Amino acid sequence: MQPHAQLAQLILRSLAHTPTADQRDAALRLAQFMLSPEANGCFVLRGYAGTGKTSLLAAVVAAMLQLRRRPVLLAPTGRAAKVMAAYTGMPALTIHKKIYRQRAFTGADDAPFGLAQNKHRRQLFVVDEVSMIGGEGAHGAFGRSRLLADLVEYVYGGEGCRMVLVGDDAQLPPVGETQSEALCPERLAAYGLAVATAHLREVVRQDGASGILHNATALRRMLPAGGLPTIRFAGFADTVRVVGGELIERMEECYARDGADETIVVTRTGRRATLYNQGIRARVLYYEDELTGGDRLVVAKNNYHWTSRDDETGLDFVANGDLCTLVRYRRERTLYGLRFVDATLRIDDHDGADVEATLVLDALTSDAPALSAEQQQRLFDGVWADYDHIATRRDRLRAVKADPHFNAVQAKFAYALTCHKAQGGQWTNVFIDQGALPEERITPAYVRWLYTAITRATRRVFLVNWPDNQTENA
Repeated sequence: MQPHAQLAQLILRSLAHTPTADQRDAALRLAQFMLSPEANGCFVLRGYAGTGKTSLLAAVVAAMLQLRRRPVLLAPTGRAAKVMAAYTGMPALTIHKKIYRQRAFTGADDAPFGLAQNKHRRQLFVVDEVSMIGGEGAHGAFGRSRLLADLVEYVYGGEGCRMVLVGDDAQLPPVGETQSEALCPERLAAYGLAVATAHLREVVRQDGASGILHNATALRRMLPAGGLPTIRFAGFADTVRVVGGELIERMEECYARDGADETIVVTRTGRRATLYNQGIRARVLYYEDELTGGDRLVVAKNNYHWTSRDDETGLDFVANGDLCTLVRYRRERTLYGLRFVDATLRIDDHDGADVEATLVLDALTSDAPALSAEQQQRLFDGVWADYDHIATRRDRLRAVKADPHFNAVQAKFAYALTCHKAQGGQWTNVFIDQGALPEERITPAYVRWLYTAITRATRRVFLVNWPDNQTENA
């Protein structure tokens, strides 16, 4: 038997179920790739919900460990990395933490992070949830213009290193982009990579009572044409239609049974998420204060100033999208037209690393993604004025960039999130509220939004005020 066939068998034996034909084919292709001497090889594994992509990836990791090879596991967000670590049984890092390093300040236009040097040799990098990775036009939050380009440059800068990219191309692409470029072989080939692929389409045989899987599969089959999708509720205990009057009771049941960290509301707009967050805090959790210890928050903007002091976690920045818990807060004050507190934040997606930081309260309930441009400018101007005693512009700017108020963490409540914020995460209970849906919004992008929202749920999905014309056999 040829070596790649032996490796494929080892991978398939690590599966917990009888493999589908797609999984057999993918395992053989992966084995051929892993044993190939091609230096610039890259493998793209695409898989829809329910096709066994996650279990196949876990089997690949298990097979490598049996061969005494430890792959490097990466994901775009802390929560996605946490999910990956759970199903592989190995530590997983965010892409940003692995491939970037913090740089010393040398001038006004310095980016806080630069690309690190890949010191690995003949290492396989496995990257999950790559549909979230920005390509052309992605904002350079780490001083670079494209995360995908940086990932490629980092991985293939190491001696003999290659990577496997894993994702679901039916999910939403990154914000502002029309496709997930990290799942596009043609785009990857433009980086000089020799791309091999496998696509899992066949749904793994499961319990026929899974409405989540049934409806996700039906939505995926509508792509790319789009159209008005309908949801089937009849016969499925895990797919529930909820009217407004039942919502509070249903949420209370989920919170009592599974906890706040396993229950999420997914909405189409930030404004609707803000309304839900306010309602949940007041009517489900009975919080009366503007902010309460134990509140669930999501970071709204990358922050490089506050770091964990815990050497084990090694958390050297707080990333946009990180979910965290407010442990405590104190010393509220108003400066520069904004309100601040000193807070202890537990970053849940990074093994509970505690960060002591200044938190700006004004971002919590704003409809905007973070502080408005006007608020940000007012903050800069105010802090700049505080350092008017510093003679040189360079030193004054250095002081501003080190100021705790200028670097205050911007966060929002995280009981409800937009779908892009929720992407990459999984929750036991997912409530979906699409709001009013004008006819012009019924596009393939909407179908992807609904597919992505439904597939965040691992056990139950609740569709809030779901319209009759989108209900199967209504």
